[in-house]
Amino acid sequence: MSDAVATKDLHKTFGEQAVLKGIELHVREGETFVLLGRSGTGKSVLLKLIVGLQKPDSGSIQVHDREVTSLPVEELNEVRRKIGFLFQEGALYDSLTLGQNVAFPLRGQPRANQKEQLAHARDLLAQVGMEKDFDKLPSQISGGMKKRAGLARALAMDPDILLFDEPTAGLDPITAQEINELILKLHRERNTTAIVVTHDLRGAQTISDRVAMIHEGNILIEGTYDELKKSKEDFIAKFFRQGGGN
Repeated sequence: MSDAVATKDLHKTFGEQAVLKGIELHVREGETFVLLGRSGTGKSVLLKLIVGLQKPDSGSIQVHDREVTSLPVEELNEVRRKIGFLFQEGALYDSLTLGQNVAFPLRGQPRANQKEQLAHARDLLAQVGMEKDFDKLPSQISGGMKKRAGLARALAMDPDILLFDEPTAGLDPITAQEINELILKLHRERNTTAIVVTHDLRGAQTISDRVAMIHEGNILIEGTYDELKKSKEDFIAKFFRQGGGN
């Protein structure tokens, strides 16, 4: 099975702080790959590097065997169109309805007029259980609903790859489990590749095919959830024992 995303010797520094120190990652086509680790260890930075929101200091990032670190903007945007990104806070536009938010990535697409784009947005909201909330503003819905709407928007361009930055952060356990089950459902229906940054160990167990732990700028271990949970390495055992807390 080929890699959907691969990084090699990836470095990123902010000021004097080295966040990523040679990350090597291989995410296979169609798998859900979960990244665990303490806050501030570069997990979210890694997602932003993959989608091109930030540039690495050095190293390689390949998306579907295409090196993206040196692409011109137009070619990078072509790659981005096949990547859906769910930001930690949902990142919805406050002045737009949910339907308009979900349709926003479709603006400027030549193959559909505004009416068709909004119809597609309505279908996507239905897929995440929010068909009745099309005309609501973000201020009128809960945090869990914002995550659902953000996920619908991430699906707007029919991506091959989905990147999730803390999809259950700040949610109560029941809502968090609902989001995890929704991620699992959409993965089964669409067979997309997903990379999920999370502290939610229950969620990681629910959705992951493989899990990696980032610690001190490098990947400390990777394997299945059960393999990591059985690890005798001090940091990993402590992380699991304390529930993956921040």
